[in-house]
Amino acid sequence: MNKYLSISPEVQEALREGKPVVALESTIISHGMPYPQNVETALRVEQTIRDNGAVPATIAIIGGKLKAGCTPEEIEYLGHKGQAVTKASRRDLPVLIARGADGATTVTTTMIIAAMAGIRVFATGGIGGVHRGAETTMDISADLEELAQTPVMVICAGAKSILDLGLTLEYLETKGVPVIGYGTEELPAFYTRQSGFKVDYRIDTPQELAAAFRAKLDMGLQGGMLVTNPIPEEYSMPPEIINRAIDEAIKEANQLGIRGKQTTPFLLAKVKELTSGDSLASNIQLVLNNARLAALTAAELAK
Repeated sequence: MNKYLSISPEVQEALREGKPVVALESTIISHGMPYPQNVETALRVEQTIRDNGAVPATIAIIGGKLKAGCTPEEIEYLGHKGQAVTKASRRDLPVLIARGADGATTVTTTMIIAAMAGIRVFATGGIGGVHRGAETTMDISADLEELAQTPVMVICAGAKSILDLGLTLEYLETKGVPVIGYGTEELPAFYTRQSGFKVDYRIDTPQELAAAFRAKLDMGLQGGMLVTNPIPEEYSMPPEIINRAIDEAIKEANQLGIRGKQTTPFLLAKVKELTSGDSLASNIQLVLNNARLAALTAAELAK
């Protein structure tokens, strides 16, 4: 057992008994939503996973420990502390651990800690990817590299639509990451179901998702699998509205010189403001939708 890893008793018991477990990230708690909606949503997502037959494992770094499974009190702590918690990617782990500090895990670090703990399925909102203008800025999310090397299935609502979706798909193809559309042949774009880009394969049941991932593990193929699950129709935002808001948010970020890990939180907050909060409501619903699918898939994988 990794000496820096702390697995909650509930998650440890579930893993020991071969029960389904679903990992959850914590950046969405500290950086993705305002308090107290962030805590309420995190607990609601955990309950959704329980209601669908799996054990939730919210992942974070608290006091220099890699936590696989947070208590409600720890989730409250992360949510209340908010953006004062470091947004932690792979590069941040050594220093945060050495300092005994706190960190909110991104897709990348959630995958790392989930894999350490033996958790194979992870539900999130949307992944990072290749940012618009990356041909000059080289701004490419570490999420894509992690998907290429860490054996975890990531269930999301597609890549965030603030990104260059075409280049993101090209990057994943180069890295050999299968991109699956759940019930769709088109890549969902987070707030909206349409992007105009095709996924590698369409799969329509949790059973087939589990079978495909099990085959990947059995063959010893490196890396994870990306499952893109469209936001429910009733919460999907019209592409023209969300794209207009994103274009305006990107323009303002460029004018302010915002770069690196501050880019995504700024853009998401600005899009929320420009859409009068509609994007936040959509964000909550797509995470719940992904949690349901992740629990059902983890249950199949555990059989």
